[in-house]
Amino acid sequence: MEMKLIDRFGKRLLVCTALTAVSLMMTVCVYAQDGKAGIQEANTKVRGYFDVGCDLMYAVGAILGLIGAIRVYQKWSNGHPDTGSTAAAWFGSCVFLVIVATVLRSFFGI
Repeated sequence: MEMKLIDRFGKRLLVCTALTAVSLMMTVCVYAQDGKAGIQEANTKVRGYFDVGCDLMYAVGAILGLIGAIRVYQKWSNGHPDTGSTAAAWFGSCVFLVIVATVLRSFFGI
């Protein structure tokens, strides 16, 4: 009696495992798409989020720019000799932020 129960359980387990594997393979086939469609979808999504991303980048840049300006002012007020290099680095990072947004905008053709 016990062997029949174990054999039935083993057969059911085997059938369930096979059905699960087939179901998983079918869903993988359903979600698959060609490379061109995937690239087009990614391109569309990036274009959709680009303006929001630029605004976020400018907001973070403005906050970091204010912090950098305060650091430069503190060094200048305290008479540190390397104030010029700190100011140049701060200004360069602000210019870089604007240039990156422009280059990315032209790269994606937005």
